Amino acid sequence: MEINPVLVEVERSGFVESRHRGAAIGFGADGTVTVRAGDPDVPIFPRSANKPMQAVAMLRAGLDLDGELLALAAGSHSGEDFHVEGTEKILAGAGLVADDLRCPESWPLDPETQQDVARSGGGASRLRMNCSGKHAAMLATCVAVGWPTASYLDVDHPLQVAVRETVEELAGEPVTAVGVDGCGAPLFAVSTSGVARAFRALVLAGPGTPEWQVAEAMRTHPQWTSGTRREERRLMDAVPGLLVKCGAEGVDVFALPGGRAGAVKIDDGAMRARTPVTVALLRALDVHEGVPELDAAALDELAVVEVRGGDGVVGAIRPAPGVFGR
Repeated sequence: MEINPVLVEVERSGFVESRHRGAAIGFGADGTVTVRAGDPDVPIFPRSANKPMQAVAMLRAGLDLDGELLALAAGSHSGEDFHVEGTEKILAGAGLVADDLRCPESWPLDPETQQDVARSGGGASRLRMNCSGKHAAMLATCVAVGWPTASYLDVDHPLQVAVRETVEELAGEPVTAVGVDGCGAPLFAVSTSGVARAFRALVLAGPGTPEWQVAEAMRTHPQWTSGTRREERRLMDAVPGLLVKCGAEGVDVFALPGGRAGAVKIDDGAMRARTPVTVALLRALDVHEGVPELDAAALDELAVVEVRGGDGVVGAIRPAPGVFGR
């Protein structure tokens, strides 16, 4: 394996104290590789960036969800109250309850919601776990098709077999490793290039197809795929028509209407490096072209993460100079 280049630098008081290496890939509208850094063909675990593909598999199998609830099924929510209510609605529609979920208990990802839950005397729960929407949809799929629910996370369960087949089809390559995700669901490894191809397939799919349904739900309801205050929601607000999904351990994947798409994997798994380099990759793919309502100021804010010292800002986390030739 080649040593991947530095994609992001962490500067404090004029001194670069940390560097994050990684791989990235960018496809043009015609599907050709126009941006490349490091080795994006090495298999990775896309983590939650697999969720849109999992949602496609569920729709193909017989799941009946759309709009906000489909976005929730394809997302990693922040555990806000409306996310919990949506998850309960998916479960209730299938005649199920929270105890049927097999994702672990968790506190909300959203800090404000964490404080609200703690102040009210609450605690960690399966419903607040960021993957509960996906798990509720997996259970609802099993009920719709007549598959067993108790074993829905087994790698050889018909649902997970269908998910693996869908991941391989959309990524255009075979799964090279199988693991267990943080939520307990089977996790299928493809390359950084493969997961970018999968997102490209979602935005290019014809109206009414499962791929189109997932992409449309996520783009229309970005607060349901992440949260009220999350970076993914801010990115989709800043770039109308953008589809983006993060994954743990420094993964970001996106696609634009018309077929431009990209993916990033940070070698050391640092999530703080993810959004700045994603913005740099979007710009390297000329994101401003064909997106007249793009909010350039909002992208500028997302391209740089403040580094604080004491009560002030003393530096920044930003794309490395010259990354992607820019």
